[in-house]
Amino acid sequence: MKSNRVTLITLGVKDLERARTFYEALGWVAGQAQTGVVFFDMDGAKLGLYDLAELAKDLGRAPEDLGVGAMTLAQNFSTEAAVDAAYSAALAAGARPCKAPEKVFWGGYSGTYADPDGHIWEVAMNPFWPMDEEGRLA
Repeated sequence: MKSNRVTLITLGVKDLERARTFYEALGWVAGQAQTGVVFFDMDGAKLGLYDLAELAKDLGRAPEDLGVGAMTLAQNFSTEAAVDAAYSAALAAGARPCKAPEKVFWGGYSGTYADPDGHIWEVAMNPFWPMDEEGRLA
């Protein structure tokens, strides 16, 4: 089994229903309902939304020690137009803009936004990372 893979990303959220509504407005489809957590399928992995206080308790930390925005999650797209569309959809769903999509120094095109809990997402087109028909990095 490969060791360099991620199978679950869990985001601590202050309001689970608000977070679920945001991601569903982006077109994400939640899996089977479970108490206190929402999971979205990500082509072999999962994105979980979990109450921040409960996540902190599970981790043995105080909620204020967890923080947000110190990392980015990213979605890559095959065109700049698709990046622009994803960024606009996120803002329409309630995201806060961080950096509008633009050409960047490394040769690609990207922008960033924060979800309602402050988790930072990048939407990008990277000409050096081809994508397959399913939208996975090749």
